[in-house]
Amino acid sequence: MQSSRHPECKINILYHFTVMAGNLYIVPTPVGNLEDMTFRAIAVLKQVDLILAEDTRTTSVLLKHYGISKPTEAHHKFNEHARVRPVCEKLLSGMDIALVSDAGTPGISDPGFMLARACAEEGIDVITLPGATAFVPALIDSGLPADRFSFEGFLPVKKGRQTRLTELASEGRTMIFYESPYRLARTLSQMCGYFGPERRASVSREISKVHEETRRGTLSELASWFTDNPPKGEIVLTVEGKAYVGRREKEERED
Repeated sequence: MQSSRHPECKINILYHFTVMAGNLYIVPTPVGNLEDMTFRAIAVLKQVDLILAEDTRTTSVLLKHYGISKPTEAHHKFNEHARVRPVCEKLLSGMDIALVSDAGTPGISDPGFMLARACAEEGIDVITLPGATAFVPALIDSGLPADRFSFEGFLPVKKGRQTRLTELASEGRTMIFYESPYRLARTLSQMCGYFGPERRASVSREISKVHEETRRGTLSELASWFTDNPPKGEIVLTVEGKAYVGRREKEERED
């Protein structure tokens, strides 16, 4: 038996290290005014190892405004499927990563859902910061009931559009939609046919920007206005739910 004092005797010691997974931070960014950024969102972007951005050029303006210098990588609807696995591997290696969209909260009509789902399945912590999103101010500004509502995002452009509008015609809650300014007048006209021309609605555009505007009226009135006055900018359309129509008509009769 060889003595441990002899140089030819080698002892191998194995060290086992447990690498703690990093966190995925979902960070809302301003929908208009850059000053809408929260203190916590700025702090998180300064401390993470990597920032995933819907458009790195747009995000670079925000980062420069707040003096943040961090590596960025593109993460958008065209590459999200391919990016989910590599991002999870980086998180599992211990990196802290932030996900931002061009404006608002990632996952709300923007990339984010697939990555958050994959992280949840892997046991990676997903930390979503509260912050900017366009539909909440639009809902409050509309003057329509905000106690119960349904966020519908963008309607299908072609396939499934009529089916969805038919289903929503009986929706009792206030409905919130995102819409392109180029399709707004057409959408309002279609809703007149499915929901009724006297259904109350509100169109908010350019929320938190210099030319912010909210216009309220019936679907018929709004369709006519925006046909004659094509809008510009980001659009949030809020529509009265069927349940409230009956209550409102009853209250108007009693008055």
